[in-house]
Amino acid sequence: MNEIIIQKDITDQVSNRIKGLEEEGLKLPVNYNAANALKSAWFAIQKAQDRNRKPALEVATKESIANALLDMVVQGLSPAKTQCYFVVFGKELQLQRSYFGTQAVLKRLNNVKDIWAEVVHKDDVFKIGSNQGRTIVKEFEPDFANQDKDIVGAFAVIEKTDGERVYTVMTKKEINQSWSKAKTKNVQNDFPQEMAKRTVINRAAKSFINTSDDSDLLTESIKRTTENEFDNDRKDVTPQTEKVATLEQKFFSNKKITEPIQKEPDPIVIPDDIQNEVTRVADVPAHPEIEQAHLIENEDINPIQEELIDIPDFGREEGVEDVSEFEDDEYPF
Repeated sequence: MNEIIIQKDITDQVSNRIKGLEEEGLKLPVNYNAANALKSAWFAIQKAQDRNRKPALEVATKESIANALLDMVVQGLSPAKTQCYFVVFGKELQLQRSYFGTQAVLKRLNNVKDIWAEVVHKDDVFKIGSNQGRTIVKEFEPDFANQDKDIVGAFAVIEKTDGERVYTVMTKKEINQSWSKAKTKNVQNDFPQEMAKRTVINRAAKSFINTSDDSDLLTESIKRTTENEFDNDRKDVTPQTEKVATLEQKFFSNKKITEPIQKEPDPIVIPDDIQNEVTRVADVPAHPEIEQAHLIENEDINPIQEELIDIPDFGREEGVEDVSEFEDDEYPF
């Protein structure tokens, strides 16, 4: 189907749905132009790609695209203001908020006046206390000289319309734990300060969203977008040293491994997955059993390690869907 036709079909569906929701009581932000936001979003979706560099419009379902656009409009967000962006997970397109986007949607809640977050670096002055059983930040004095030092924590402040300030404090360990469940990884390493702010402000938002008396449609949309960033069913993907060493010893015996190779030769067992493959005729001392391996033509001889396997990427997590990637300088916070 022609891309222009797809765009019109999906955006018309979203626009009609929004009109129906407005008739049911949905209130969009003042000066928010849904039509302009949809145009900006479609341009962003056209540039989005999955991990295999395939365009989002080719791999994502129409339903997921429509739902992502609907969530964007319900929350009053726009990619043009770097408030949100679109990410491909498998065959689904999902909306994710930036730091600025989370600030914008929280300010739409009836009891929120302002919200912001700060990062605490090593050697900054930072003290917390308690007021009527609630954690507060008693003192925070950042120092420009500490900007490049390690991050030790972050905190968010939500100022309510009645003047009360609600604090959320996270240590670096807690932030790392949250990042371990995130579907995207590299950006945390490349932009740790902004991502730490984003993490703590999202945690602060949860308590307000869950206790808000605002529109259920708005709060559900906010929660759904927050949950899009995390995979709560992740497997333990810590590489197992012994298995890695065994593979290296079997296929790359010229490389160093954690344990030395035994001096006395062990019987060589041809793996089952290559017994039917054509192998090199070789004279291997002390191993006559492989001297009469299957004959091959000279022109077919290739280094055996290239025939056996592709080098495994032990850094990639198992069970994770394809995730679209961003250029570092294009990543919105």
